Amino acid sequence: MSNVTISDAIRYIGVDDKDIDLFESQYIVPNGVSYNSYVILDEKIVVMDTVDARKTDEWLEKLERELDGKTPDYLVISHLEPDHSGSIQAIAEKYPQMQFVSNAKVFAMLPQFFEMDVTDKKVVVAEGDTLSLGAHTLTFVMAPMVHWPEVMVSYESTEKVLFSADAFGKFGALDADEDWACEARRYYFNIVGKYGAQAAALLKKAAGLDIQKICPLHGPILQENLAYYIGKYQVWSSYEAEDDGVFVAYASIHGNTAKAAKKLGEVLEAKGAKKVVVSDLSREDMAEAIEDAFRYDKIVVACATYDGGLFPVMQDFLYHLGHKNFQNKKVAFVQNGSWAPVANRKMREAFEKMKNMTLCDNMVTIKSTMKEADVAQMEALADELLA
Repeated sequence: MSNVTISDAIRYIGVDDKDIDLFESQYIVPNGVSYNSYVILDEKIVVMDTVDARKTDEWLEKLERELDGKTPDYLVISHLEPDHSGSIQAIAEKYPQMQFVSNAKVFAMLPQFFEMDVTDKKVVVAEGDTLSLGAHTLTFVMAPMVHWPEVMVSYESTEKVLFSADAFGKFGALDADEDWACEARRYYFNIVGKYGAQAAALLKKAAGLDIQKICPLHGPILQENLAYYIGKYQVWSSYEAEDDGVFVAYASIHGNTAKAAKKLGEVLEAKGAKKVVVSDLSREDMAEAIEDAFRYDKIVVACATYDGGLFPVMQDFLYHLGHKNFQNKKVAFVQNGSWAPVANRKMREAFEKMKNMTLCDNMVTIKSTMKEADVAQMEALADELLA
């Protein structure tokens, strides 16, 4: 990983993890993930968060190199999830005089993760409190449920830096050559997506700050064109569609529902859909499918009836959508069944429980294999969906 430059006083001490197979034991990370941490060198020295225990030794070596014989005065704890708090015990033992700075919720939860007494070393802060380091000053802003209840962010007013916790994070090691929005979107909707209202509340607070740099706990430091990144978060947290298009998600057993879904995709394109993305839920990364479902303003779900219900991958997909607060979409339905098809009814029931959904009246039913007469149903469905 190349060196990351923030400023003379604010140094990056994070680490890349390229050996991890699943982030949070569920998200595929083909390009790994970064655990970001920072140190501010001033009259008082503060470390901004730690890293996952997988990388404690490497992180401590980087910290020691930046300290160059000095001792940190404070550790700011923004978020207690283990990928950021995993090295707290190690740094506490290495620098026993160091004080801990965080909010009351963090200190209430800390004993659940570590058996260590910080009673005489804790500095409890609340909304708007400040910590002077000398030439630098940190102001603390509470960000509950973005995406844990104890989360806070910190704003350094001299260099105008927002330490944003998990907000503005993304999957991928820092040297990954990939589009920011793609992996930041997948990260946001699968991890923070349920808490759009809380993310919007944090953005409202941040709007009152003069921010020149954003230092998240995952992914690159954002230093240019901040309006682009903040704009993405405003769209994502509002649950509005990012793009005009149709996401077709299908669950096919023997390939016949897949053929119907792909044909419908062709029909939609022929009728002028700006973008059509067709996804096989049995083979697509589920987190990627969730990302695409949130991204576009329309969705088609196509599923084979299975054991009197839905094929399991569709059931799982709908569970994830509901759990992540999916809303504000137009939805169309395609089912397949050799006898007693029920998939459309089951899928419709799932979307009826979600907020502000427009459900198409036209529904396509395939009996085992797609036939020419079924295309007429698809034409009607496409007309209604694109209207």
